[in-house]
Amino acid sequence: MTMSLPLIFLQLLLATVVAASQALPGCENRCGDINVPYPFGTRPGCFKDDNFLVTCNSSSNPPKLYLTTSLIEVTNIFLSGELRIQSWIAHDCYNKQHLRVVSNIPWMRFSKFPISHTRNKFIAVGCDSYAVIKGSQGRKYTTGCLSLCDSIDNVINGSCSGIGCCQSIIPKEVRSYNISVNSYDNHRSVWDFNPCSYSFVAEDNTYTFSSLDLADLQGRTSFPVVLDWAVGNETCVAARKNQTSFACKENSKCYNFDNGPGYRCNCSEGYEGNPYLSNGCQDIDECKISSPCNMTCHNLPGTYVCSCPEGYQGDGKKSGSGCSRIPSKSLPLINIALGISISISMLLLGGFWLYWGLRQRKISKLRKKFFEQNGGFMLQQKLPKRDESVQSSKRSGSAKSFEIYTEECLKKATNNYHESRILGQGGQATVYKGILPDDTPVAIKKPKMGDNSQVEQFVNEIAILSQIKHTNVVKLLGCCLETQVPLLVYEFVTNGTLYEHIHTKSRDASSITWENRLRIATETAGVLSLLHSDANRPIIHRDIKSNNILLDENFTAKVSDFGSSRLFPTDQKQVATFFQGTLGYLDPEYLYTNQLTEKSDVYSFGVLLVELLTGKEALSYDRPPKEISLALYFVSSLKEGRLLEIVDEQVLKEVKAETLKEFAIVAKGCLEIKGEERPTMMDVAMELQGLRMVEKHPWVTESNDAEEAQSLLGELSNASGGDGSSSISASYTS
Repeated sequence: MTMSLPLIFLQLLLATVVAASQALPGCENRCGDINVPYPFGTRPGCFKDDNFLVTCNSSSNPPKLYLTTSLIEVTNIFLSGELRIQSWIAHDCYNKQHLRVVSNIPWMRFSKFPISHTRNKFIAVGCDSYAVIKGSQGRKYTTGCLSLCDSIDNVINGSCSGIGCCQSIIPKEVRSYNISVNSYDNHRSVWDFNPCSYSFVAEDNTYTFSSLDLADLQGRTSFPVVLDWAVGNETCVAARKNQTSFACKENSKCYNFDNGPGYRCNCSEGYEGNPYLSNGCQDIDECKISSPCNMTCHNLPGTYVCSCPEGYQGDGKKSGSGCSRIPSKSLPLINIALGISISISMLLLGGFWLYWGLRQRKISKLRKKFFEQNGGFMLQQKLPKRDESVQSSKRSGSAKSFEIYTEECLKKATNNYHESRILGQGGQATVYKGILPDDTPVAIKKPKMGDNSQVEQFVNEIAILSQIKHTNVVKLLGCCLETQVPLLVYEFVTNGTLYEHIHTKSRDASSITWENRLRIATETAGVLSLLHSDANRPIIHRDIKSNNILLDENFTAKVSDFGSSRLFPTDQKQVATFFQGTLGYLDPEYLYTNQLTEKSDVYSFGVLLVELLTGKEALSYDRPPKEISLALYFVSSLKEGRLLEIVDEQVLKEVKAETLKEFAIVAKGCLEIKGEERPTMMDVAMELQGLRMVEKHPWVTESNDAEEAQSLLGELSNASGGDGSSSISASYTS
C-alpha cells in the first residue's frame, strides 16, 4: 500500500529533527522537552569539553536544563551556534514614604559563551529611572540608559525611546554582565502608578513596552536571552592543522566565529544533521522532499540529477526546460520555433524597455519620497534662499559652500561602510571615515534607522551648522538625501576627541599639557559665546561634553554634534523641551524644571572645565558613591579645602597656583545650581582668555610652591563654603 504525501513529509521532518539533535552514542539526547546535541552533554564523556557541560534536573516536572553546574536555565540549544537561557530582572522599589523597600543587582557570567550582540537588547522600565549594565568577562564595558516621565498619559505603548522605557545595544564579545537600576527622586512624583524601576537583558521581539508594565512589570520574573557558542579558540585554518581535535566532521564546512575566538561547523549543501559527529551530516533525498524533477529523479550524495525517458528531450528539471516530446517532423518545427523565438525576442525587448522606463520612474519617485522623508522641504525652509546663497558665495570667493553627495559616492568613500572605517558610535548615529575621489578625508555621519525624530535632528544640524562659520566648529561640507537614512559629511579632524586624550590609555595623556587644556577651554567657550550671542536667533548646543570636542594635529578644539541643538526664539528666555543630553553633564535645573536656557550650556561647560582640571570622567560608577558625579565631588572638595587632592598630577606640576585658583572659581561659577546665578558664556570666555594672557606674560611670578597653592586654595575654599555649598549638595540629593 502506497503512503500518502503528507505522511511521507511528516516522516522526513521527524527524521530531520532527530538528526539535528543527535548526541554521542550512549548519551542522553534530551532533557525533558529540550534537545541536547553534541558537543553539549549531561555527563563526562558526552560533551566536548567542560564549557559544554549542561546539567539536567529531573526533580522538576518537566525536567529543567542548566548551563554547566550553575543556576542559569537553558531553554533551547541550536546547532547553528546559539542557545537560549532565562535571565533575571533587576528592580528598585519604594514604599509610600519613598523609602527603598526592595533592590537587587543581578549578575551573570557565561564561561566561554558570549551574549549575542545582534539578538538582544538592554532595557530599563520606569518613570524615574536610570540603569547601568557593565561587565569584564571577554570585553570590559559599561553602558546604560535613562527613562523619565511625569504622567502615565505621556508614555507610548510599544515605544522604548526614553519615556517610561529606554534601551541600549549590547557590544560584541561580552561574556558577563552586572545590572543596576536606580531612581533620581525615589519615585516621589510617580509612585501612584510607578513604584519601581526595572532593568534587564532580553531577546529581541520578546518584550514590547506597555503602560501596564509601570505598575509591576505584569508579574514577570525573567526574560529569554540568546547566547552565541563556538568550539575551540582558533580559526578554521589553524584548527584544521590538527585533524584529531578538529571539530568539523565529514560533509561539513568550517566558519570562523565573529563574536570571539573559535569556529563553527555547518553541514554542507545537500546534507543535514550534526556536523560535530562522525557521519552526523546525512544526505538529503531531494527527490522525496521537494520533487524537483519533471519526470525521473535520481538522488546522489549531496545532490540529485533529473532525466527524461526515451522520446523526450530537456534537462528534466521543473525549474528548467523540463521534458518535452521530440517532434517527428523537425524542419517545419524549426521554422515555427524560429518565428516564435523572434516574436518572443521582440516581446522581451519591448518588455525590457517598458520595465526600464517604469523602473526609472519608480526610482525617481523613491528619491522624491526619501527627499521628503529626510526633511528636504524642511531643510529648504531653514537654509538661506538660493539668491542669498549665491550672493554669499560671491562674497566669500567660493563657488559652492555646501555639497549634495550621491549615495554611490559615499559608499565608495567608506568602502561600503566597512567596520574598519568606523570612527565612533553613539545612541543616535555612527560616524565613518571616508576618502573622496580627490583624496580629501572626510567624516560621514550615518543616523540609525527606525526613529523619525532623527530626521528633525538631521535637518536641525544642517540648519545650525550652515549659519556657523568658525575656526573652532567642525565644518559641515554637505549631505546626501537620496538614501533611506540621510547622511552628513564633515571635515575630518585628525587627532580624535578630547575624551580619548584625557581618559583613554591608548592615547598619550601627557600631550594634553596645561597650556593645551587652557587653550581648548578658551576656544570652546568662545564658540558657545558666539552661539548664545547671535542677535537673530541664539543657539543652545545642549550636549557639551569631552566626546564632542574634537582635536586637530595642533590640539585646536573643534566643537561637534549639533544634532540636539536648539535655535532659541529671541522673544523667549526659556523653552520647554524633552530631556536630551548626557548624564553627568546635564543641568540640574533643566532636569527638574524641563525648561531649557542658555545657562544649561554654561553648566555643561563647567563640568568640562572640571574634567580638564582633574582628568576624571564626568560620571563613573566605579568611584565611591560620593564621587560618582564629578561636579558634586568638585564642589564638595572645594568647600572642604581638598581641591589639590583631586587635581590631575600633570596639571599640578605645570599650573601656577594663582591660575589654578582663578580657573577653579570660573568652574564653580558655571556649576551654580540656579541658572540665574551662573555667568554668561561671554563672561566665561573673557575670564579664560584673561587667564591665557596672564600665563603667557613674563611679569607673572613663576611659582608652583605647594604652600602658596594651599594658601590660595584655602582662600577659595572659604569663598565657596557656607550655605552655598550646602544647597548644592541638597539639590543633587533631593
